[in-house]
Amino acid sequence: MIGISRTKFRDFIPVLALLLLVAGIAVLEPGFLRPANLLGVTADTMTLFLMASGATLVIMLGSIDLSIQAVASMASCIVAVLLPDWGPLALLVALLAGAISGLFCGLVVNYLRIPSFVATLAVGGVVTSIAYWVSDTRSVYIAEEDKAAWLDWATGTSFGIDNEVLTGLVVLAGLTVLLSFSRFGRLVRAIGSQERAVIATGINVDLVKLLAFIVAGFMAGLAGVVMAARLGSGSPTLANEFLLPAIACIIVGGTAITGGVGSIWKTFVGALIVAVMRIGMTFVGVTVFAQQIVFGLVLVIAVAITMDRTKVSVVK
Repeated sequence: MIGISRTKFRDFIPVLALLLLVAGIAVLEPGFLRPANLLGVTADTMTLFLMASGATLVIMLGSIDLSIQAVASMASCIVAVLLPDWGPLALLVALLAGAISGLFCGLVVNYLRIPSFVATLAVGGVVTSIAYWVSDTRSVYIAEEDKAAWLDWATGTSFGIDNEVLTGLVVLAGLTVLLSFSRFGRLVRAIGSQERAVIATGINVDLVKLLAFIVAGFMAGLAGVVMAARLGSGSPTLANEFLLPAIACIIVGGTAITGGVGSIWKTFVGALIVAVMRIGMTFVGVTVFAQQIVFGLVLVIAVAITMDRTKVSVVK
């Protein structure tokens, strides 16, 4: 019972940290707690959450995906370039390109037996080159009429709530169901916890990993589309600064870098923590570049707290 209580308490540490951060900013700026302001902060967090949500599955496997920011940038370029002529098909092409990028990552990891951080970093380089080629090495602006016609689901409002928030909640619910109630989700946790034991049962572990990377690529593509919709343009460097915060929000939310432990709702909370931290640092005058240093330190601390050292006999 004590072990269960400790586990449950550890699960709610990120929520407690979020509440403390919100309270701290509210002391500096009382207007921060206005409902409209809180909804705005949540809306601003959604692109980060979308990018991190799929990568959560990969990290729960004990792997990592360092290509997600490149995939998001590529998707933004594809949708910006194709939208005037292709309409809604541009969205499908961008999402499909993200999924194919994830598929390629999974194939390299599974069949070439290259560590995931090397494989995904290499694929990210290839994807970045594709983004530069698609955009002709420039930012591509999206006309207001195209944005209003095809991207209102990501930028408008419904029932008084930003559509970005609603999109994020749909993803949160969908991936939570997938991870918590499907055979695929159970296998993701099992592989992250004891991969050799799962292999011994005859389960196709490579297929599960492949699907996880595809989901990560698809979600990164969706993040890129939403980002392009918000900013009104696509760029091959649009999401370059999002990789470290995305990984940070996964780990800060309580997903273990060593795999087996984690959830999508934890990543959602982690994304809110990162967003509120950024706002807090902006209030006290921390520059954007210095914020990257803070996120790096937070990531190191979070990894040190969440990792299962029984799975890592030697650190190299």
